[in-house]
Amino acid sequence: MLKFENKVALITGAAGGIGLASALAFAKHGARIVVADIREKEGEKTVSLIKKAGGEATFISFDVTKSQSVKDAIDKILSVYGRLDFAHNNAGVECLRAPIAESDEEDWERTIQINLTGTWRCMKYEIPAILKQGKGAIVNTASVAGLVGLRKFGAYSASKHGIVGLTKTAALEYVKHGIRVNAVCPGLIETDMVGRNIIGDSQESGGITQLFGDFQKFLGLKRLSKGQPAGRLGTPEEVADAVVWLCSDEASYINGHALVIDGGFVVR
Repeated sequence: MLKFENKVALITGAAGGIGLASALAFAKHGARIVVADIREKEGEKTVSLIKKAGGEATFISFDVTKSQSVKDAIDKILSVYGRLDFAHNNAGVECLRAPIAESDEEDWERTIQINLTGTWRCMKYEIPAILKQGKGAIVNTASVAGLVGLRKFGAYSASKHGIVGLTKTAALEYVKHGIRVNAVCPGLIETDMVGRNIIGDSQESGGITQLFGDFQKFLGLKRLSKGQPAGRLGTPEEVADAVVWLCSDEASYINGHALVIDGGFVVR
């Protein structure tokens, strides 16, 4: 067990996927969790899961595209808990798949605004809050797409490369002030985002439509798994464990690192 008792951890994009797994992992090690997301219903479910497991958590509405929303959230955390020790900046979106010359400008702006500018905006307000304790850690969710190019994912890849660079800069600027900043670079992980890239968004649910969609997703995941060096996709829990470890004292000399969690994807 890592020693996170009485520590406060903020996880953005915690309503599902990697963010949900991260929130549960921090709570398992004793941290008090702030579940931050724009999806209130799903975020409250994360809170409920943590409380059922014996942890402490609260939901806070959080829109990374709005500076006032982020500032208000950090202010609320400090007013309720009096401190902020860890932040996992995980909120993000995928882009529309298209070659650069055929890509949509609005989609580009949206992807950069949420993924890259959103991460910068979070750190802008998190860092002063963590400095009040004199010690803490931040982990940003980048991607293997932040280390290599991916065809038809120009906006996404650019945003994630930007996160890696932003992480390294923050790591240099604040390490002597007691804050370590690292990133995780997941490969293909079993999340809804990967599912959407396989079968697309469906507004219908139930009956034969849902059954066919689930079958398509199953076949798609099997194909993706066969193409991975590890022969499978990663799990959100595997990424979450890395995030929690990077925030712990066991990783006290790791700073400015982009940790790849991909089963060997980028080394091929």
